[in-house]
Amino acid sequence: MRTSLSRCASLLLAALFFCCFTASTPAFAASKQEIDANVEEALAKFNKQSLAGKTLAENAVGMLVFPKVIKAGFVVGGEYGEGVLMVGGKTVAYYSTASASVGFQLGAQVKSQIILFMNNDVLDTFRNSDGWEAGVDGSVAIAEFGKGGELSSNTVQQPIIGFIFSNKGLMYNLTFEGSKMTKINR
Repeated sequence: MRTSLSRCASLLLAALFFCCFTASTPAFAASKQEIDANVEEALAKFNKQSLAGKTLAENAVGMLVFPKVIKAGFVVGGEYGEGVLMVGGKTVAYYSTASASVGFQLGAQVKSQIILFMNNDVLDTFRNSDGWEAGVDGSVAIAEFGKGGELSSNTVQQPIIGFIFSNKGLMYNLTFEGSKMTKINR
């Protein structure tokens, strides 16, 4: 009985966490100034960590930047972050990313994510969607680095390329699959 109560309480806490952090209401959303400052900091770290990634980003037609994506879980997990879509080096819209998962998991982490759209077709599909889900509406190739920090030739040929960096915490999850990106209307 005690185990069942403990399990139910854990599930309830996880569900509450997920609901609170995936709400796209202004009460939970960071200000534009906070998001912009965090994006600038994340891009500086990204450019410093990966010269090959920086070069690839310069050739992308669009870039989705989530400077702080928080994930926590105890059997049931949730992930949430806010960021920007940049086209031509300028912010054109604000987005949130959210996902939920069930399974063996315990812990929390904070990470930064960048998704590069390498051609106008995939960027237009993303921009015209009413909530875009990685793995369903488009496959995101996780950037793989070879010797000397260069990106693999297979990675640079993909239409959508994702980078996950600045991981902090006890969970280790390098995937975009199941993450839903939704435009934040302000």
